[in-house]
Amino acid sequence: MVETSGGTEGTSRVADVLLLFVDGPSTLGVSRIARELGLSKAVVHRILVSLAGRGMVALDPVTREYRLGPAAAAIGARALRESDLRGAALPLLRELRDATHETVTLSTPVPHGRVYLDQVVGTHEIKMTVELGRRFPLHAGSSGKCMLAFLDPEEREEVLGAGLAALTPGTVTDPDVLRAELDRIAERRYAVSAGERQADAGSVAAPVFGVSGEVIGAISVCGPRYRVTDEFVAALAPRVVAVADRISHRLGAAPRRTPVVAGAERTAR
Repeated sequence: MVETSGGTEGTSRVADVLLLFVDGPSTLGVSRIARELGLSKAVVHRILVSLAGRGMVALDPVTREYRLGPAAAAIGARALRESDLRGAALPLLRELRDATHETVTLSTPVPHGRVYLDQVVGTHEIKMTVELGRRFPLHAGSSGKCMLAFLDPEEREEVLGAGLAALTPGTVTDPDVLRAELDRIAERRYAVSAGERQADAGSVAAPVFGVSGEVIGAISVCGPRYRVTDEFVAALAPRVVAVADRISHRLGAAPRRTPVVAGAERTAR
């Protein structure tokens, strides 16, 4: 068992070490982890040794760096299998992919961002794919923005006030500009992205709600920007919102009002 200055603090440190592997490179050394988390190397080493003994991480004997181990993979696979959100969404994601021929994704919010839970890859020869399980910021991309728009006001402002990093030249980094966009997204219940998270990608997304009315995820249809035109967005947005509502209904959420879905909007910045 990891020995630290307190039970709760020790548990938090272990979790923080594991979460570094979600965002960072596939392997991490003691020095980098210590630097990133502001911990001593001795504490980090004890945590890693404990995790390695349980198969949560594995040490590369050549590089002396650690990667996630088989036990972490097993936990992730179990979480995916038993995810109510994924189970409710997957059949409808397949329907949406078959109707649009573009890749359809499912995301969920996590602390300090979101992750893709699943995707149904499009049928076009040139198609978009996403990286499952990696944490992305909420402010960049249609899936993140439509979840951010429906967070509690305090949570939304915390994200906006923490600094909006530019992932691409198209990422919105001005909090006031993004705040106005989030208000529009909350009104119509869909978000559009044009090269905000990936420079050559475009997408349309809608939020999924849980039984208590909280936003618990988002679905998106994504493809190369040259195919995600204004006309494509205008035609697709009502369908994406409708599918997201069907998933929400499967999860016990109360029906929401029909959104005002306007005509095509500019998708190029």
